[in-house]
Amino acid sequence: MATPPGARGTTENPQPATARTPLLLTGAHVVLPDGTVENGHLSVEGARITAKAPENARVLDVTGHWLVPGFVDLHNHGGGGASFTSGTVEDVLTGIATHRRHGTTTLVASTVTGDMDFLVRRAGLLSELAEQGDIAGIHFEGPFISPCRKGAHSEELLRDPDPADVRKLVDAARGHARMVTLATELPGGIQSVRILAEHGVIAAIGHTDATYEQTVEAIDAGATVATHLFNAMPALGHRAPGPIAALLEDERVTVELINDGTHLHPAALELAFHHKGADRVAFITDAMDAAGFGDGLYMLGPLEVEVSDGVARLVEGDSIAGSTLTLDRAFKRAVTVDRLTVGDAVAALSANPARLLGLYDSIGSLEPGKYADLVLLDAEFGVKGVMRRGEWVVDPQLG
Repeated sequence: MATPPGARGTTENPQPATARTPLLLTGAHVVLPDGTVENGHLSVEGARITAKAPENARVLDVTGHWLVPGFVDLHNHGGGGASFTSGTVEDVLTGIATHRRHGTTTLVASTVTGDMDFLVRRAGLLSELAEQGDIAGIHFEGPFISPCRKGAHSEELLRDPDPADVRKLVDAARGHARMVTLATELPGGIQSVRILAEHGVIAAIGHTDATYEQTVEAIDAGATVATHLFNAMPALGHRAPGPIAALLEDERVTVELINDGTHLHPAALELAFHHKGADRVAFITDAMDAAGFGDGLYMLGPLEVEVSDGVARLVEGDSIAGSTLTLDRAFKRAVTVDRLTVGDAVAALSANPARLLGLYDSIGSLEPGKYADLVLLDAEFGVKGVMRRGEWVVDPQLG
């Protein structure tokens, strides 16, 4: 992709691409799985990236900009003032649209702890959106978590991970359950991990008070993800290393990180990358309603949350209650504050979560045949355009 193939026509002012409008983007730093191509090009026809631009392609000069794959969020509770955990279909669509404007072209909708009947109904509503292609599936965070590490979850609604209840939620999702967060040390935890693995659902260890040894047992049973590593779990100790050490050392586990500057010290993020490598880290938002919206009072499930200066905390108890993060901010922080390479940031934001979801054959990198999901960034890594399935969600801003 070092030089563009021949394409007739002249460079035009940015215009929305449609599924019927072939497009050739030229002059960008194009981030590919094997490195960045300078003065590169990318061609789009219909909903897909193509190896060669058609002769009638519209040419768009994006010299000096970065082209990266659309971001993939494994763990997201809402945005734009709307909740995935309790809102209507219209609310969920509002939240999805908010995150798409910030570069997240694929999103898994996360629930929070509720009673089983409510969660079953919630799974039904979210499954409809998954069937329409609006979300990539459902993540159940709670109610199978530890009361010792409940964070912003209602303690009276917590329960042990009874395998029958876990299976009930998976069945209610109609094939769209992607991930379940469990405190695997609780009664039924290990058996539930095995059931999830058998059904192709990610078992994630989180909101846990497990020991090192209990965490190793859960990983051996099939757990493959750490829900927001470091947060809502015992701190790393030199005599009792706890879950963090077990999750960091095992190459079978991918760790979620909330890179907002509030949930993690930069040294903790560096520690995770040092031990896991760039191919076993997934940046998430863990976003709640206020993401992309603003400060104020919100509800997270049955709990009231106050957002001040972009930080969400429970009104009662002061626990951090998710985040107001969008993945474009996580990307920019990664390369400007955390000093990650652009390639490593792309892996954490796109390729790794796409692989976890089993979707890497169609998203997660800018390769021919995959969906044209991409983010156009300026030299300071600000979003200047977002394309999903070959159509601009955010029209290119190049002036």
